[in-house]
Amino acid sequence: MTDAKRVRIPCTIRISHTWESLEAHVELPGNSQPEMGDRVTVHGAPVQVPFGETITIQREATIRRANPLEKLWIRIRSMFELDELYEVNFTTEILR
Repeated sequence: MTDAKRVRIPCTIRISHTWESLEAHVELPGNSQPEMGDRVTVHGAPVQVPFGETITIQREATIRRANPLEKLWIRIRSMFELDELYEVNFTTEILR
């Protein structure tokens, strides 16, 4: 399925479930990178990775492109969400 708003493409998924890391990464082909407001859906059954293993699998993904209004909304919302970072506090006092 490909139209102006949706693009279906292959992707590579790397999942690591080890003592050092618990992470999952989706790699899309170079010319198909999502932009601000776009949504990426990876198709297929959920993946279970046993502890101590890292796997790489191939799947398909759909990128749904955001329209100009959605992009504007994301840009406005992101300005307010950045304020959450300002609430971090470092202190030398012992909390009781």
